[in-house]
Amino acid sequence: MDDRTPIIIGVGEASERIEAPDYAALSPVELASRAAAAAVADAGGKGVAARIQTMAAIRQFEVSGHGAVAPFGKSDNFPRSVAKRIGADPARAILEPVGGQGPQHLVNEFAQAIGRGEMQLALICGSESISTVRHLAGKGETRDWAEAVGGQLEDRGFGPPLSSLDLRAHGLRTAMAHYALFENARRAQRGLDRTGYALEMGRLFAPFTQVASTNPHAMSQEVFDAEALATVTPRNRLVADPFPRRMVARDQANQGAAVLIASVGQARAMGVPQDRWVYLRGGADVMERMPMERQDMAAYPAAVMAARQAMQVAGVGLGDLALFDLYSCFPIAVTSVRDGLGIAADDARPLTLTGGLPFFGGAGNNYSMHAIASMIRALREAEGAVGLVAANGGFLSKYSVGVYSTKPATWRGFESAALQAEVDNWAAPALAREASAGVVETYTIDYGREAPSGVVVARDASGARFLAMTDPADGALVQAMITEEPLGAAITCRNEPDGRRILTGFKPA
Repeated sequence: MDDRTPIIIGVGEASERIEAPDYAALSPVELASRAAAAAVADAGGKGVAARIQTMAAIRQFEVSGHGAVAPFGKSDNFPRSVAKRIGADPARAILEPVGGQGPQHLVNEFAQAIGRGEMQLALICGSESISTVRHLAGKGETRDWAEAVGGQLEDRGFGPPLSSLDLRAHGLRTAMAHYALFENARRAQRGLDRTGYALEMGRLFAPFTQVASTNPHAMSQEVFDAEALATVTPRNRLVADPFPRRMVARDQANQGAAVLIASVGQARAMGVPQDRWVYLRGGADVMERMPMERQDMAAYPAAVMAARQAMQVAGVGLGDLALFDLYSCFPIAVTSVRDGLGIAADDARPLTLTGGLPFFGGAGNNYSMHAIASMIRALREAEGAVGLVAANGGFLSKYSVGVYSTKPATWRGFESAALQAEVDNWAAPALAREASAGVVETYTIDYGREAPSGVVVARDASGARFLAMTDPADGALVQAMITEEPLGAAITCRNEPDGRRILTGFKPA
């Protein structure tokens, strides 16, 4: 085995629940540090922390936007705050851009660097204390989590915009609202009414709750069947059509995770036992186009292509995969990839190892670090098996895939430039600047405001796509969207000077 072959040698997780007797209200740095220390211990070698050359951290949600302010303060150099606590002094510290693809993207990036001989040992970590922040703030309490450690930091910024000004102007400011458009586009293709589609989403996620119930780091260990997930109740209210609360990522989480990636040569030098080694057999990274520029808003073809390319590099087919963790912030994030790859809905192989973001917890941009940690542990228990981790960022926007196994394989390396070029060259649908009438392609109704509000994506007579929103003063039109079927409805709208299109008529198909 070439000394430059990249391998995962250690993983660690940390978590705490507010209701637990040992709850300590840990900061993000403290949670990440506990996970990082656990990853170092998991490797089982000597002098591991002192030899870490690169430390990369995933950006917390509370510092994931321009002008964002962490309520209790933050470290000025998150990776070095963690490094200091575990006895590391890396030459290079990195803060990754926004996006749930970040953990797998960093594994792919560092594996490539190790394969080229540019790096021997790196630690990737991340965490969220969202639940603690909300809990303490709700009680009027505060904490001082500010740290000034200084030192070199490669801050990679927030990344490119993933949504358009037009979408935001029409009220689509949250991930939930964007994903609801994708989900209802899929419902239209499936030909299902609201009740039937809710049960289909419930059948997808019910097995996830079973997995979460046995995970000690899961934020919810309650088991639900499909009907309980699909039925709207006061505890499972509609948040954005078609999503009840239990169908969306659970952002109230206190969780940290870390991954150690090394060269075979460095692992040998540190005495890391070979039963800790897991190989990254293949990978891929890709970015989709803006939501309105996609031909099919119910599909995620860029993600499917990335998964297929990662498998091709690894020299495996879909039937060779024993384990999966498909990013699961919303049902469409799973089904668009599952269906695109040709995995049957009744395939016996679980699609999550953690329990998924709605049940295990949506630890901000860091969820897939937990997925990787779970995959590494599972593969160590299933010698020679192959598993796939698929990490999603943005609004079905950025996808990073890794194929893992304990079975040794010659490092082949991989690149995604050609894949990205293909995606960038796909034809986009025409967008109408002004529109007075059309037919609804997809929609959502946002229940998170004082009064429900609706947004539709429609096509005009020429086939050009456009957005329109309900008038806050017109409660009757929103109510019509709630009681009638919006999909396929004929709509009329007026064009405002600010560029928005306001619904003036709604006639179900």
